[in-house]
Amino acid sequence: MIDTGIGRETVDDPAALLRAFGSVRAVLFDFDGPVCDLFAGSTTMDVAEQVKRMARQYWGPLDPSVDKCTDSHGILGPLREMYERSVRRPSALPLKLAEVAVTALERRAVRTAVPTPHLHAFVDLLLARGKRLVVVSNNAEGPIRDCLGRLGLGPKFDGVFGRSPHDARLMKPHPDCVHRALRHLALPAADCLLVGDQLTDLGAARSAGTGFLGLTHHAGRALQMAEGGADAVISSYLPVLRAADELSACE
Repeated sequence: MIDTGIGRETVDDPAALLRAFGSVRAVLFDFDGPVCDLFAGSTTMDVAEQVKRMARQYWGPLDPSVDKCTDSHGILGPLREMYERSVRRPSALPLKLAEVAVTALERRAVRTAVPTPHLHAFVDLLLARGKRLVVVSNNAEGPIRDCLGRLGLGPKFDGVFGRSPHDARLMKPHPDCVHRALRHLALPAADCLLVGDQLTDLGAARSAGTGFLGLTHHAGRALQMAEGGADAVISSYLPVLRAADELSACE
C-alpha cells in the first residue's frame, strides 16, 4: 500500500475500495488505460503532424495551440477551437480529415492493444455482483468495439460511448460521453462509478456527478486524484479482487 500522505486516503486501500463500490449499479470504464494499453508507449506524433499539414493546406498558418501540439488526440480539440474562433469561417474539411486520420490510427492500434492486467477477472467480478458495464472514452466508438470483440469482452459491456466525431471539444474532461452513458443506463449519476487513469477522467466524473476510481501507477497523479475527490485510487485491479475475496470470506 502506498500512502499518499493525505490522511485516510491511500492507494490500494481496501476500506476505500469497498466504500467506492458500495451501492454502485454500473461501472463506466475509460478505454485506453483501464481496458487496454492502446498505443503501448508508442508516439502518435506522426498523425499529429499529418493533421497539421492538412490543416495548413486549407487554413494557412495555425494557431500556436495547434502548431505546438504533438499528440494525435490532443490536437483535435485545439483544431476545433481554432475553427470556431475564425472570423471568416474556413472550410470544415480539415476537421473531418483529422477525425478520419485519428480513427484510422486507433483502428490500427487496437489490433495489437494489450489488455490491462487482471481486466478479465475484474470484469467478471463486477458482472457477478450485478453491475452493468459501459465504456466512456475519448477514443472513437468503432475501434473500441473492435478491441472489446478481440478481447472477448464485447457481450459483457452494455454500451460504448466514445468521442463525438462532430465536435472534439466534447472530449473529456467535458462530461458528454458520461452523460450519454447515463441516459443509456437510465441510472442516476450517483449510482455509477467511473474508472479512469487520467485527471481528465476525474474531471468528467465530477462534472457528471458519478463516483470515481482512479487507476494509476504514478504517485503524483494518484495524489492529485485523491485530492481532487476520487473515491479511491488503485495501482492495479488486483487490490479490488483481493478486497472482494476478503468480503466474500466474511459473508
